[in-house]
Amino acid sequence: MNAYLSPDSTGAQRRSVGPYALDRRLGSGGMGIVYLAHDGAGRQVALKVMRPELAAREEFRQRFRKEAEAARKVARFCTAAVLDVGLDDGQAFIATEYIDGPDLSAVVEAQGPMSGSTLEALAVGVATALSAIHGAGVVHRDLKPSNILLGPVGPRVIDFGIAQLADTLGGDTGVVIGTLPYMSPEQGRGERVTAAADVFAWGCVVTYAATGRPPFPGGSDAEILYRVAHHVPRLDGLDERLRPLVEQALDKDPARRPTAQQLLDRLLGRERVTVEAATRLVTDNWGLDGPPPPAAPRARPRRWLVPVLAAITALSVSVAVLALTLGRPDPPDGAAVAGRDLQIDGVRLHVKVLSLTRKGRTVVLQWSVRNDGTSEWDQWTAFGTGPLTTWQYNSTAGVTVVDPATGKTYGPVTEGDKCSCSPTKGKLRPGDTASYFSVFAGISEDADQLGVQIPSVGLFADVPVS
Repeated sequence: MNAYLSPDSTGAQRRSVGPYALDRRLGSGGMGIVYLAHDGAGRQVALKVMRPELAAREEFRQRFRKEAEAARKVARFCTAAVLDVGLDDGQAFIATEYIDGPDLSAVVEAQGPMSGSTLEALAVGVATALSAIHGAGVVHRDLKPSNILLGPVGPRVIDFGIAQLADTLGGDTGVVIGTLPYMSPEQGRGERVTAAADVFAWGCVVTYAATGRPPFPGGSDAEILYRVAHHVPRLDGLDERLRPLVEQALDKDPARRPTAQQLLDRLLGRERVTVEAATRLVTDNWGLDGPPPPAAPRARPRRWLVPVLAAITALSVSVAVLALTLGRPDPPDGAAVAGRDLQIDGVRLHVKVLSLTRKGRTVVLQWSVRNDGTSEWDQWTAFGTGPLTTWQYNSTAGVTVVDPATGKTYGPVTEGDKCSCSPTKGKLRPGDTASYFSVFAGISEDADQLGVQIPSVGLFADVPVS
């Protein structure tokens, strides 16, 4: 397939490495080449095959096993999980979860900088990944936009632990440890690198996502290194709600930077947010079916991440949603006011918000889910909320609406053990569509648009009320 894969014993070009059959090349870097591959069960993986001259060195092989096994211990929160590592006839490889989505740099280059809840959710997702990575005792060392994939369920950080292998390479391979615009000052000086370097890179990544450029842009390599070490970061255009935390992350002194866990806590305004909860906050609400909303003017000041905090108050697994143009819009069939393609439990689904209709201060929501996959989908607990009553589990009781004028969240009307909402018992077969409803009371009669929050699906913002 290329020079990185040596011929087999018959002289034919190899089409597999270890237990993985190679499908196609995804990309390459200083350490090796990445392929889309699959195992004997048909599971797709991203397979990184290291350069053969590296695998030939005993020092590298020892470090490879150590660092790759450490990476396998990283919890699967906003990361592409390491599934397997090995050596096969001189080929060192690492198999990770395959994330079907573009990287952050490709999205920003194609569509421009992110803003609002899109940017906030990205910042939370990457901080969550770093918290999980650092919790396993691993330092990423090369966090950058191309190492952040935007998949169907949110941002996923890849290649953690790989850059550490470069410590074994010495100065004769031409491999640069890290990426200059995202390197910390201590990294550029060749000093000991700790988890604080990843926090610095987080600040650089968030700046890039928000402005389309890193905080120390342009110039030669030497100029970039000098700016990183001595200049204040260029943060004009960065959302003012994020700017103070980014400034702290970009402190020249690693001891003064917050930890990844502190980033997460401050982003969400809570004490000690677990990476599990933060992951749910992002993945439950990551949508890929609409353009990034423009930064809308606001008539009043907004507290730090108010949409996120309001959603947390209403639903423990809810967050301000982002809408990112990577998918396809709902077809103009005249029936739906919003639509989204996504996967739940590995099944491809298409969700439509059909209508929000008003009678006084009562609003009725109608929506549907179509199974576009090849297997049945169990809808039993997908849209419930509560641990106390059966009807909360087996219904759409978890669906809420948000009044954008006040930020207030409304759940379906309940009376005793009854919910004015749809049951969700049974399985949805491929090609079938299930329809649902929920009734909400006390909605302001001035609200002509509402946000519709559906657990496991996310937020549909600005749905018109008729």
